[in-house]
Amino acid sequence: MSRLNAFLHPVDLGEVKEVIISSRFKDEAGNPVPFTIRAITQEQNDALTAKCRRVQKVRGQRQEYLDAAQLNRELIVAATLEPDFSSAEVCEAYGTKIPTQVPGKMLLAGEYDALLREIMALSGFDAGAAEALEDEAKN
Repeated sequence: MSRLNAFLHPVDLGEVKEVIISSRFKDEAGNPVPFTIRAITQEQNDALTAKCRRVQKVRGQRQEYLDAAQLNRELIVAATLEPDFSSAEVCEAYGTKIPTQVPGKMLLAGEYDALLREIMALSGFDAGAAEALEDEAKN
């Protein structure tokens, strides 16, 4: 019975974390402002993955594929609490109405990658899994 209890009442590992992604974002005192991220559950990951499935015709055959770059964008928007990439004010400041475009406009390539890696780690992906998803997104 004690093993079942462990699965029914998992330890809360603090699914929210503040991370410094860049020293480019500073407060009034000149201190780097952290991004606040949260872990993504598998159920949320499944929904994001389904949203990023695409179908194309290749030699008359329908083929389904995962748009991994879009999945990364969706994951960053879903897991980042602060700044809120979905905020109308943030979107307007970066010249778009599409929240998934904001991180790409706001962040340098290395910062984007660091944010994605932090989200993946907090969500329970090991370094190898995170690198594999990043490699898939690049291809």
